[in-house]
Order: sequence, then C-alpha cells, then structure tokens
Amino acid sequence: MIEEVLTRQLRLIADERGWLMEVLRSDWELFNEFGQAYVTAAYPQVVKAWHMHKKQTDNIACIKGMIKLVLYDSRKNSTTDGEINEFIIGEKNPTLVKIPPKIWHGFKTIGKETAIVMNVPTNLYDYETPDESRLPPDTKKIPYDWKLSPWLKHG
Repeated sequence: MIEEVLTRQLRLIADERGWLMEVLRSDWELFNEFGQAYVTAAYPQVVKAWHMHKKQTDNIACIKGMIKLVLYDSRKNSTTDGEINEFIIGEKNPTLVKIPPKIWHGFKTIGKETAIVMNVPTNLYDYETPDESRLPPDTKKIPYDWKLSPWLKHG
C-alpha cells in the first residue's frame, strides 16, 4: 500500500425503510479535518484522471455504482515512490480511501451504470488558485493503462 494511504471498510445499516452508510466520522483514524463535501458522477467506462493536490487530503467513497480508483506515488522521498494501488470500490464493496497530498489519483466507472463518488477533502476548493495539478489519463508520466474507450470523453 502506498505510504500514508489508508482505507476503511464501510458498513451499511439497513432496515425495512432502506439503508444508511456513514462515509466519514471525526472519531475515525482516517479523519484529519473538514474542508467541504461534494459528489461527482461519471458515466459507464469514463475515466476521470489524473489529479493531484499539494496540500489537500481527499477522502473518497463511491456511493452508487462501482469504480476502479487508482493511485500513483511519484514522491521522490517516499518509501513507496513509483507504486500503484488499485481499489475496486462502490455499492458492492463500500470502502473509504484516504488519499494524502502529492499522490496522483483518478477513477474509472466499471459496470453499466453511472457511478456517484463522494469526496470529503480537508480543504475548501480555491477557485482563484486551485490546489490541483492535472495530467491526461493517457500521460506517459504515469505507468498505467486505463484502457480508454476512444469514443468517450475522459479527463
């Protein structure tokens, strides 16, 4: 596992009315601080990658559908420099993944339905000076093949 990356299996609490799932609690070891919470959607087979933050920690869970979340460590001073982690998460494997700063990450929707992904980052999004670096999913700087569908928009 990439240095400083943590995961937590999430638990569905179900009854005759439906279900509830806690995604992040301040009393869990994964919790740092709260900046904001948002959800993003991705259509089947779409790849949203690559992103990296210099200061922000992301806490990502897929709450509908299934995704393959991929992390790449390019930190030269890390004991896991060059390591890639893949996580298959979503409705059938509810998992929270804590992504520390300076780790490249992205995801691909797997299956035939739209995926809904929730992120609880530690920082507010700064529209004037975003803490975000981006690379295209097919960059040669990251040794990973998403097997992109050429007819879909990715990024």
